Amino acid sequence: MGGHIEVDGIGRDYRDGQAKLTVLDGVDLEIHPNEIVAITGPSGSGKSTLLALLAGLDRPSRGRVTIDGVTITELDEDALSRFRGRHIGFIFQSFQLIDTLTAVENVRVPAELLGDFERAGEAAALLERVGLGHRLTHFPSQLSGGEMQRVAIARASIVQPSVLLADEPTGNLDSRAGERVLELLFERRDTATVVVVTHDASIAERADREIRLADGRIADVIERRAS
Repeated sequence: MGGHIEVDGIGRDYRDGQAKLTVLDGVDLEIHPNEIVAITGPSGSGKSTLLALLAGLDRPSRGRVTIDGVTITELDEDALSRFRGRHIGFIFQSFQLIDTLTAVENVRVPAELLGDFERAGEAAALLERVGLGHRLTHFPSQLSGGEMQRVAIARASIVQPSVLLADEPTGNLDSRAGERVLELLFERRDTATVVVVTHDASIAERADREIRLADGRIADVIERRAS
C-alpha cells in the first residue's frame, strides 16, 4: 500500500550572508496512497527542496511533513533515519551508486542496513525484473546511464517502501533509456506512492496529478486522473 503524504505550511529558508533566501513559503499539499504526482516548475522554484523535505533529507524552517500518520519533521535524527530506511525510497538523477560494489551488492544495501537479510536476498530477482539479470556482477563503471538508473530503482524498491521519490530520474538519459526507466518507476504505483520532480512535460502529462511550483509556492494543480 502506498504512503499517504501530508504537507502543512512547509517553508524553507537559507542564509546568504546577512540576507535570508526563502526557497519554499507556505506549501500545503496532500498526496494520496498509490498516486503518481509530478512536481514541476522553473529552476529555482523549490522542486528539489520540496522533495528533500518529503524524504526527510532536509529539515523545514517551519511547517510539517506527515507520512502515514508519522510527522517526520518532529522525529530526531535516529528515528528519522529508521523511518526513512523502511518507508522511503529515493532515486537520484546522478544515480548515487557505490562505485566499489557490483549492481547486486548496490541493490542489497538498504535491506542490509535494516538487517533485513531476507529482502537483501531478493536483490538478484529484482534486477532480473528490471532487465539486468545479466549485469549482476558488473560495477557501475561498466554500466550505461540507463542501466545505472535501473539499478537505482531496484535499490530504492528492495525494502518495498510506501513512498518512492525521484529527482529528475531521466535527466541524464537518452529518450529510449529514459522511457524504460519511467515505465519501471511508474510500475511501482501498485505498492508505493510515487513523486517525481521533472522538467519534462511528457512525464508530467502521464502523472495522475501535476503540482506546479513558482517562487516557492504552489502556482497550479492539474488533475489528470482521479486518485
